[in-house]
Amino acid sequence: MLIRIDADSQRPLFEQVAASVRADILTGALGPGDRLPSAREVADALDINLHTVLHAYQQLRDERLVDLRRGRGATVAASAAPLVDLAKEVADLVARAGELGVSAETLAAIVTSAVPIDRRPEERP
Repeated sequence: MLIRIDADSQRPLFEQVAASVRADILTGALGPGDRLPSAREVADALDINLHTVLHAYQQLRDERLVDLRRGRGATVAASAAPLVDLAKEVADLVARAGELGVSAETLAAIVTSAVPIDRRPEERP
């Protein structure tokens, strides 16, 4: 597993680490039960702060993509399994929208409007 970051990016490092792991899950490179490198190993390899990696792993845990267990490290959660198929379906939807000439903004609005109101993050108390 190769976690990639861009030190010149405006995007926070923890988000880049999380996005790299998330991408590997969505492509199927990582599957349920696969162990992630320890936060210390990632921090040392990327020359970033340990807490930055822990923040990324916690974000992935909050998204239910990773299980964190004290003493056992981080593993890809079983709930991540259907996301590979979902990612393929989304790619097909994006391709279909492109064929129809639908802009990315319009497609995003359509998807957002399909999310039940009680699940929209901006409307949670």
